[in-house]
Amino acid sequence: MKKLLLLLAIISSFVACGNAQKQTETAATKINDNSLDVLYFHGKQRCITCRAIETLTKEVLDADFAEVQKSGKVIFKIIDISQKENEAIADKYEVTWSSLILDKGGKVVNLTDMGFSYAKNQPDVFKSKLKEEIAKLLQ
Repeated sequence: MKKLLLLLAIISSFVACGNAQKQTETAATKINDNSLDVLYFHGKQRCITCRAIETLTKEVLDADFAEVQKSGKVIFKIIDISQKENEAIADKYEVTWSSLILDKGGKVVNLTDMGFSYAKNQPDVFKSKLKEEIAKLLQ
């Protein structure tokens, strides 16, 4: 047990000290502070609901926010958290599995629970709620 605690302490110090600059660069997802990042995180294996969240999110963005996507005011990113290069961004948002996050200049809205509640069985409700949250953040 003591060895495990020592190992965790050493790893924490490397993460906190040695990787600070790298983590900041990797976690930088914004083109500018005025953009709204729509971030869909997923792991290597995905269930039907996880795939539905991604698909429906794309549909909402393409149907209702196409112009603001083209202008760069909305950025949609699909992030595989099982890939090493995505560890920092997953840590930034404290993501450990499939998640749907909206981030507008540091104001973060986590829509994961809503996604898992509605995406598979009530896709119209999911789309409506997602559209509403995106519209609020773009105001």
